[in-house]
Amino acid sequence: DAKRHIGFLPQKPPLYGDLTVEEYLLHCARLRWVPDGELKSAVEEVLARCGITHFRKRLIKNLSGGYQQRVGIAQAIVHKPDLVVFDEPTNGLDPNQITEVRHLIKEIAEERSVLLSTHILSEVQATCRNIKMIENGQMIFSGSIEEFDNYIQPNTLLVELDTPPMECDLLMPGISKVETLSERRFRLRYDGDQDTAKRVAETCVTRGWGLIELVIEKSSLDAIFAQLSKSASKGRK
Repeated sequence: DAKRHIGFLPQKPPLYGDLTVEEYLLHCARLRWVPDGELKSAVEEVLARCGITHFRKRLIKNLSGGYQQRVGIAQAIVHKPDLVVFDEPTNGLDPNQITEVRHLIKEIAEERSVLLSTHILSEVQATCRNIKMIENGQMIFSGSIEEFDNYIQPNTLLVELDTPPMECDLLMPGISKVETLSERRFRLRYDGDQDTAKRVAETCVTRGWGLIELVIEKSSLDAIFAQLSKSASKGRK
């Protein structure tokens, strides 16, 4: 009874290459106890939803990796589960296929709960709204993407100036270090005071340096993950 409410796509889709797409999905629908009277309509719906209707008579082994992944997604939702679990759904796909599968997963998530399991942090950022991070069986983070992005307080500013001053002139109050990136771009390290960016902008305008861009530089997902893992390790000790 519980399985009726769950759809699952493992990292390697459980496909039968010698079946056609339609034969395979009918087989999966029967395994998921879709009533006989609803089998055809259930398969037609996921064929259309996953964009594989035109391949319904093609052997699965003759499909590209991206379309095989679509068939794998179709079998996971053919019985209209409340929860769908995807394990590394874009593994081995090319950039265009990755974009297509991400879009499909987001569409599915509009109608039901989706749990995406992956170790690729860029995949999390591109697809998910909430994160639960587990290491060594322990939950080390649970929250929104925004909360995850801001876990480490940003402490650097990227500045682009039309008429930049000497590097030493950028060491204004609150700025501890200046790194020259190009003739007009600089990275300014500051003490974490949230008003620093405002003061830097005001100074650049007042002194006529021609402020083109000022961006608060957030930590990368990898850096955040490393910090969370480090904190969790200390906690276990």
